[in-house]
Amino acid sequence: MAPSYHRLGDVPRKRHVAVRDESGGLRAEEVVGLEGFSGRYSILYHRYAPTRVLRVRAYEGTGVAAPAPSAETGLLRHHLLRTAGKAPVAANELDGRTPLFFNGDIVVGLSAFEAGDGPFVRNGGTDELHFVQEGSGRLESVFGVVDYRPGDYVVVPKGTTHRWVSADRNLHLTVDVTGSIRLPKRYQNAEGQLLEHAPYWERDFRRPTELLDCDERGEFDVIVRADGRASVLTLDHHPFDVVGWDGHLYPYAFSIHDFEPISGRQHMPPPVHQTFEIDGAVVCSFVPRRLDDGPDVVTAPYNHANLDSDELLFYVDGDFFSRKGIEPAAITWHPKGIPHGPAPGVAEASIGKTHTEEVAVMIDTFRPLTMTAAADAFDDPSYPLSWTAG
Repeated sequence: MAPSYHRLGDVPRKRHVAVRDESGGLRAEEVVGLEGFSGRYSILYHRYAPTRVLRVRAYEGTGVAAPAPSAETGLLRHHLLRTAGKAPVAANELDGRTPLFFNGDIVVGLSAFEAGDGPFVRNGGTDELHFVQEGSGRLESVFGVVDYRPGDYVVVPKGTTHRWVSADRNLHLTVDVTGSIRLPKRYQNAEGQLLEHAPYWERDFRRPTELLDCDERGEFDVIVRADGRASVLTLDHHPFDVVGWDGHLYPYAFSIHDFEPISGRQHMPPPVHQTFEIDGAVVCSFVPRRLDDGPDVVTAPYNHANLDSDELLFYVDGDFFSRKGIEPAAITWHPKGIPHGPAPGVAEASIGKTHTEEVAVMIDTFRPLTMTAAADAFDDPSYPLSWTAG
């Protein structure tokens, strides 16, 4: 589910009827949708047919390579990846990707890239969720422009031709999912409207603005990738030639700082922080909030074992009061079956604590994750023993 129906530019009164340009030529209608013809979709109107391809060649970049598993794949333990300032930086978002964890539903990684206009990309195989840790810019696509800044989640549906235009160096947490990225159903009424007790509202989501409507002929390369394959398609026109569209499938941004936390008299479990649901995973946002205020309540997270899920936690900013010595852009991985919890002394110190200022993104997957060989360079081998330190 996208935040709501949206419409930009010139669209006809009815679907699948003739729409003509100023000279009487027929506009090219394109339906983009999920689940065959049963899921969310949008209808776009192009100046030129999106099928107009001059050439096809192999893509030779590094951004779509299948992740290789870590040398420690057979060892079950907790991991802490210290990535701050260490992620390899590339010229564009796609080549700047470093995959860190994966399973059949999801690939989680980092993307570090310099300022500038990125290439045109169309991901036909997965929805993309980007969390912007550092940097700003704009996502340009066939749907228009979405500006982004640190703290934003940016959702890019599969099949969206887009490019990242970055104003400065960027660092993104990236999540590619074979299913779709949705708002949790329990936050919605029967008509799909967000409920009063949801932790966000439709007005918090930033939809595309400023249709680009590029009427340019020439040669324009688009990197198309899906299911481990990639090609470069050379179009005979600018891919952002859309003059109008409407529907429920489009890119959008949502700031983690607009997530409204839920608290209570006793410690609230992680589902109250859920922000997105994914086939095979959930994404949660931890933000500054009032802590549980019952008598003698231990406000630190209790020891717990993930018996049906693996937990990834990406530390964004603030005071991570449940752990010590954790810096922004660090990632912890707690695989299923092994208990984890607050650092030594944290539970006692948390009694009577009224607020927390931490900001973090959590991803729980329902199938086991595999760490990649690229993640080995960031791994702190002392982390599994940190609960006995001090």
